[in-house]
Amino acid sequence: MNIGNVKLDNPYILAPMAGVTDLPFRLLCKEQGAGLLCMEMISAKALQYRNKNTKALLSIHPQEYPVSLQLFGSDADIMSRMAQEIEELPFQILDINMGCPVPKVVKNGEGSALMNQPKLVYEIVSKIVKAINKPVTVKIRKGFDENHVNAAEIARIIEGAGAAAVAVHGRTREQYYSGKADWDIIRQVKEAVSIPVIGNGDVISAESALALRKQTGCDGVMIGRGAQGNPWIFSDIIQYGKTGDHPPRPDHTAIRDMMLRHAKMQIEFKGDYLGIREMRKHVAWYTKGLKGAAKLRDDINKVETYEELEKLLYERIS
Repeated sequence: MNIGNVKLDNPYILAPMAGVTDLPFRLLCKEQGAGLLCMEMISAKALQYRNKNTKALLSIHPQEYPVSLQLFGSDADIMSRMAQEIEELPFQILDINMGCPVPKVVKNGEGSALMNQPKLVYEIVSKIVKAINKPVTVKIRKGFDENHVNAAEIARIIEGAGAAAVAVHGRTREQYYSGKADWDIIRQVKEAVSIPVIGNGDVISAESALALRKQTGCDGVMIGRGAQGNPWIFSDIIQYGKTGDHPPRPDHTAIRDMMLRHAKMQIEFKGDYLGIREMRKHVAWYTKGLKGAAKLRDDINKVETYEELEKLLYERIS
């Protein structure tokens, strides 16, 4: 799969997720074969005002290439100027977020609020495309709500503005992440445009990834919550797509070892205090469905150091 001049080894893409797709997690997904890694979304205004918390979000490692950096905002001039300023960073693709449903983002006219502003969509995309040489992609939703389902129309505008690809989440903003994703809207977008279309929503297994491609004809598959606590989903999809067989599922020891590696990487990247606290949600995801997981989730919230985490995991998981 190609996005502009960027060639992906496979069409299975880690979705951008705030608070999740930081550098350590992206590297783990890359090891498992993800074809493209998407960073956490970054505010164009925060870049403009040199927000100190934004620096960590811009961290990129050569081992994760190709990687997509995602900007959000609603001011076309600020966004294009910031895109130009950061173009020298070693990301390969710039993505524009037009799908985030979070109230504080939508209230500012950003994220999925842009689904209601087709003219502004064109202005933002076209100005950014003209401002930088790297491929520009856009992530959208089905629509703002069921009364305003306009993904195909917005995708045509995005293509006309010069974007290299569009990713479609099959839910409206009103749905957030609840209910069932509408894969048919992804098919409609695929039929509406000639640029690559990336489908997103309810991909939690190799079977669902291949079913999404088959049902919609989409070029790529974006995996979000299905990868939380399960970076192995990428190697599973790749092998299943090639052979029709699944690789052996990671046993309890492999899951424990992955959690401890992840924790070490988090601490190295974010420091002891923040690193271990960020691991709490990841441990909850990794251990979902394991025996005693509910009690482990309670106890993990009391863990303050790597040594405490290691001791707890060795006691509970064998």
